[in-house]
Amino acid sequence: MKRLPDDDCGFASALNVIGGKWKTDILWEINLSPRRFGELRRILSGISEKVLAQQLREMEADDLISREVFPGKVQRVEYSATEFGRSLNHAVIVMANWGKAYEIRMAEKAEEERRPVLAMGA
Repeated sequence: MKRLPDDDCGFASALNVIGGKWKTDILWEINLSPRRFGELRRILSGISEKVLAQQLREMEADDLISREVFPGKVQRVEYSATEFGRSLNHAVIVMANWGKAYEIRMAEKAEEERRPVLAMGA
């Protein structure tokens, strides 16, 4: 995703961190419980392996998630939310609620526009 230039209020920085089609979904799943790469691939149907890996790297660089490698015969990697990443949930919930209210408002507006206008005096 193209990064927005920084602004004085920090909103662009926040959007840069959660921007992209999958980041909020990934963060949501990892907040529920630590997840392995394959788990995320199965849960987030439609995401490519390349995009998932890229988004996870970006989120790790932004300190939203941590990556823990468990050594063994078969190397296991698990992603979990950092405390900083969990703090973002509060903001995302507020934005999600606003988004739902917006959807309802636009649906009501569209419905009003579809209603026939009654002739005056009828």
